[in-house]
Amino acid sequence: MQRSAPRLSRILACAAVPVMLVAAGCSSGSDSGDKGSGSPDQASSAPATPKPTQSTKAVEPARYAKLPDVCKAISAKTVETLVPKAKNKNGTAAASSDLTSRGGCSWNGLEDKGVKGSQYRWLDVSYYRYESDATLGSGQERAAENHTKELAKIQATPGAKKLRTTPTPGLGDQADTVNFELRKTDADFRYASVVARTGNVLVLLSYNGAGYAGAKTPSEKWITESALKAAKEAVAAVATANK
Repeated sequence: MQRSAPRLSRILACAAVPVMLVAAGCSSGSDSGDKGSGSPDQASSAPATPKPTQSTKAVEPARYAKLPDVCKAISAKTVETLVPKAKNKNGTAAASSDLTSRGGCSWNGLEDKGVKGSQYRWLDVSYYRYESDATLGSGQERAAENHTKELAKIQATPGAKKLRTTPTPGLGDQADTVNFELRKTDADFRYASVVARTGNVLVLLSYNGAGYAGAKTPSEKWITESALKAAKEAVAAVATANK
């Protein structure tokens, strides 16, 4: 009976610490005074026999190990054509805590055409790279799943009008282009957003424009063709970066 006091103190002390610490320091067995006593507590402290684990299914390795420099993925010539008066011709990089997995860059500018009004343009591109994981699937499968999710987000753009989605073959392993119109800042904007997958990398590109002070809104054809031109460069840059 005299040995029960230190055991009770030990149990109360263990109850007061976090669960993680309990597992590490308070479940190793009884007091030194209980050694050889054959008590139930001592028996329960014996290491459990490990259960057999199922073999982990092998997954396909991720095709690409790194991403390109996003602000250099679109050529200077293409940027000049799509955004003639870009505030920063070198692009503005998006903040990223891991440039090997995600990154983005954007360009925007307003071209003043005097009595003909002004033309505003915005271009941005983002990359997302996925690693292969035994529990989540291959990098290619994960990128394909997120292709569907990102496409749905664009299709749910608040206020979007005349929205339509077009499968876009010949651009990576799979691609879709979403066209729509949006009214903002007292102007009608036309958008072309491209969601493309190349291997385990997802490429998101958006190009839009509007006319101000009497200038006409750019045509859907121009916006779409321009977006696809830039998207092809962005997709090709992934393979180039991994040579």
